[in-house]
Amino acid sequence: MTALLRWTIRVHKWLALAVGIQIILWVTGGVVMSVVPIERVRGEHNIAPAIDRPLALDGLMPLDAAIRAADIGEDIRSVTLETWLDRPVYSLVQLDGGRDLIDARSGERLTPLDRDTAQTVALRDYAGRAGIGSVEYFETPTWEYRRAGPAWRISFSDGEGTRLYVDPQTGLVSARRNDAWRFYDFFWMLHIMDYKARENFNNPLVITAAALALVTVLAGLVLLVLRLQRLVRMELARRRAAV
Repeated sequence: MTALLRWTIRVHKWLALAVGIQIILWVTGGVVMSVVPIERVRGEHNIAPAIDRPLALDGLMPLDAAIRAADIGEDIRSVTLETWLDRPVYSLVQLDGGRDLIDARSGERLTPLDRDTAQTVALRDYAGRAGIGSVEYFETPTWEYRRAGPAWRISFSDGEGTRLYVDPQTGLVSARRNDAWRFYDFFWMLHIMDYKARENFNNPLVITAAALALVTVLAGLVLLVLRLQRLVRMELARRRAAV
């Protein structure tokens, strides 16, 4: 056995032991991601169809008057006039990234949303027939929500574990979660090897594992070529001996 063959066997064996389990997890994760429909993971089948409601412009307060009435301040980056829960509102974005909603008729500040309003937003977004199972408020992001800032979580009793997160500052559904999402997310975590945030696909751990896996495969290919050469030489020697 040549020195190259011996070293190739050693490299292939030990690297295969080191990264073999992760390679199995990568393949398993790929199967899960291929089999589970991403639309179900995102909960798209439970999103109510959007209703195009015309913007009612009668009786609107001037923007500056509405801002003063809401006592928000003047550090505003942008303002959008839109329809929200069947009423015209001014949607404001502050310079620091904060957001607020103001009733465009009364000047009432609508944010942060209270419990009942958050439920209304979730029910408008939800296309299923199940009732609300629980309503929870989080000041800090949960591992499942993964967005900055507080949120209302409205859970539905639909057998799918549907959970809608409502942003109390924008008045919108900011995340959709369900049991299929949790199942998918678990294998996504194993796939990208980000066991904390589950978002960084370029973390050092997965880069190292991928590099070692590549070396393992290349060593296996070299080993295969060397073994094939050895088999060819043995066959040629056998034929010469027979002649």
